[in-house]
Amino acid sequence: MSRIGKKPLTVPAGVSINIEGQAVKVTGPKGDLEYTLPSSIEIKVEGDVLSVSRKQEIKQVRSLHGTIARILENAIKGVSEGWSKTLELVGTGYRARLEGNSLVLAIGFSHPVKIDPPAGIVFTIEENKIIVSGIDRHLVGQVAANVRAVRPPEPYKGKGIKYIDEYVRRKAGKTAKTATAA
Repeated sequence: MSRIGKKPLTVPAGVSINIEGQAVKVTGPKGDLEYTLPSSIEIKVEGDVLSVSRKQEIKQVRSLHGTIARILENAIKGVSEGWSKTLELVGTGYRARLEGNSLVLAIGFSHPVKIDPPAGIVFTIEENKIIVSGIDRHLVGQVAANVRAVRPPEPYKGKGIKYIDEYVRRKAGKTAKTATAA
């Protein structure tokens, strides 16, 4: 049995889980998320405890057991607290601003880069930091990765868009190499 999969999930107050066949709808104060479960996985809600179990003992079902449990745990946290990722702009003259809901980046290209958020994602800007927030953990992470991909940090000066806790390994430039070789 999967240790992660058999760990019961607590459902906080204000969050409700509706199960209709294989469709699961998690509703909370921040919004609602829907998932379709595989037919070999079943979930039960007893009071404020959610348990995930599997119907078969084949390898594919065993591997899905813990994954589905964590997806549901992330959905519960998302609709109650929300998810966010923080990106940092590093570089002289690199700026971000909001135009309505869209994020507009001035990051050294000849033109500004405009990023429209998908439904359920909100951009906020504080100083030189971009905060991507929403209720779906997967979508928040994907949008943050897409923003970072516009100008990933480069290894020589560290300029670009990076996650707030990301460490950029720096390389020595050409001048530093020739100075040590001489």
